[in-house]
Amino acid sequence: MIGRHLNRTLEVWRATLAPDGAGGQRRTMVRQPETVRGKVDQPSATDRLLAQQAGAEHTHDVYLLPTADVERGDELRGGGQRLTVRSVVEPSSTRYRKAECTLTQTNPGG
Repeated sequence: MIGRHLNRTLEVWRATLAPDGAGGQRRTMVRQPETVRGKVDQPSATDRLLAQQAGAEHTHDVYLLPTADVERGDELRGGGQRLTVRSVVEPSSTRYRKAECTLTQTNPGG
């Protein structure tokens, strides 16, 4: 079971569109009610190279339970990190989900 390896609790933030008051919409990130358990790793050099060749940035892999409600475009936050989900993949035998993410550095001073 993968559950014993999932050593972090992560908040899931999802983009929603809200009226901007001027007839348009603005995108805001809203925290989802459920947290997920995950294991955050750095991808292999090969995975990073493949992402760069495809014009993407891939700095971290997050392993999740197969039932985790995580989608492309979500942010996973926890442990002082904010990870933007670039894609979510599952192996053919659904034992886990893997979110390929990009770390967004934040300024702790505001």
